[in-house]
Amino acid sequence: MKKYIFFLLCCLSCPELLAQSPEKISYQAIVRATDNSLVSEAPVGLRILIRQGGANGSVAYEENHMADTNTNGLVSIEIGTGNQIQGTFNKIAWENGPYFIETQVDPTGGSNYGIIGVSQLLSVPYALYAKYAQNITGTSKVITFKNSRNIAQEDINNTLACTQTSTLTLSSNFSGMKIGETLNLEAHNGAILTVKAANGVDLNYTGGGVATFASENGNVRFGLLRKSGENAYIISGQ
Repeated sequence: MKKYIFFLLCCLSCPELLAQSPEKISYQAIVRATDNSLVSEAPVGLRILIRQGGANGSVAYEENHMADTNTNGLVSIEIGTGNQIQGTFNKIAWENGPYFIETQVDPTGGSNYGIIGVSQLLSVPYALYAKYAQNITGTSKVITFKNSRNIAQEDINNTLACTQTSTLTLSSNFSGMKIGETLNLEAHNGAILTVKAANGVDLNYTGGGVATFASENGNVRFGLLRKSGENAYIISGQ
């Protein structure tokens, strides 16, 4: 039986933060045989699972697709428009990430899924999350972040855009942020944003934890910070 390798080329639609978010994610993949030949102009079966918390986390959403590869072995689908198996795509709580996308494929066009690829979703969940942020705050503003400092009241429920390498410190007993409130994070154009928990503060269940968002030139790295306890925070997209 011919074996296949599944190569993922994930193309994620990233709408403007305050624009109306589409309830779908554009997704592409290439299927090749073990001899590196393309599986071209052939029907393939795809099963998509969105897992919460990690690559082996609980399934928040599942769907399957039937699609055809083109002459280059490329298959294109829109996640959120397939045959729904579990969960509801437009009800995924993106603010409770991180989320991972698991792709399974049957290169013969059936449902005997035997090839798996897993990758973390980074920018798309936070673009989709904008609709939840608007429901909470009504409006959101972008705050340019160039100099290292402590988290501030004005940051809450807004977007912190790091344009020059800096550190944001989560200070102890910061009462300006309520449990459940969030802060969008962006690192721009080669800048590195470091989020650091002060003494007595947990970040991702680690006392004094640190998270780093390193962007590349010409690109933006996204993240989301949520207060989960009195002196505890969860950060996604790292």
